[in-house]
Amino acid sequence: MIRFLAGRLAFAALILFALSTFVFVLFFVAPGDPARLVAGDKATETQLIQIRSNLGLDRPIHEQYLSFLGRAAQGDLGYSYRNQQPVLTLIANRLPATVSLVIGGVILWLSVGIPVGIMSARHPGGWRDRLGQGFILVGLSFPTFVLGMVSLYVFYFLPRQAGFTLFPAGGFKPFWPNPAIWAWHMALPWATVALTTAAVYARLTRGQMLEVMSEDYIRTARAKGVPEHKVVYKHGLRATLTPLVTQLGADIAFLLGGAIVIEQVYGLQGVGALAIQAVNNQDRPVIIGVVLLGGFFIVISNIVVDIIYSLLDPRVR
Repeated sequence: MIRFLAGRLAFAALILFALSTFVFVLFFVAPGDPARLVAGDKATETQLIQIRSNLGLDRPIHEQYLSFLGRAAQGDLGYSYRNQQPVLTLIANRLPATVSLVIGGVILWLSVGIPVGIMSARHPGGWRDRLGQGFILVGLSFPTFVLGMVSLYVFYFLPRQAGFTLFPAGGFKPFWPNPAIWAWHMALPWATVALTTAAVYARLTRGQMLEVMSEDYIRTARAKGVPEHKVVYKHGLRATLTPLVTQLGADIAFLLGGAIVIEQVYGLQGVGALAIQAVNNQDRPVIIGVVLLGGFFIVISNIVVDIIYSLLDPRVR
């Protein structure tokens, strides 16, 4: 087990190193003036000289590279001259909105998607299976931004026209000091991100459960008189969880790196909105910081998935 985790950690460090190298080459070695890209077109020559000195651009390329890696390893993601703030501070200010969206969305889509998939698989061809497949089809057919706009129209605009407020139009409120206000503002974003993703998990759960429930050990458990709910949840569902955990790790990492569409529709001002703003303003330090942050979340999520694998499947241990 220790060797298994040590190997995964070493591979994760290698991936982060490769990502950092790619980002450095892309922004500091490729043709163009990195200082101009960082400061913008309106920067004066005096400002450019100062920025080159701050970034170490007047040093040899290998020293720049080692300095970049050292700062990144210490959590120093650079300085945004357009926002006059460190990049890490900008990301930290936006991260609570994104984390809130991820936490609520994950709980909601797992609570809906997995039970729908199990129900559909336990009654193949029946009306409950058709109902579950209908949910999957609807969820997969709606683009996220369309679902978000429809939700705002139905649950915000129409009630406002009738003279009352059912849900707010958007925006993020901190969890503390009022969790109820926080949840009220996040309800529509959670539902939007959860509906489409729950359809994916329902389809994946149904397909895996249909395959697992036809295995010999399931028939043996039934022949021994094991209650059906134990057959389904103790034997069938546990074997189904491995691909679900894989999908969950990828989805969480993707959303933590910035749920761009949802944040734009509901004005959450999270990491995704920060990335869009940085691209529009050509704020290269922020772009670099968001890319590195996204890579970090993906690597960490894969390590967590590997640990869960070892708990679910003794063969991994």
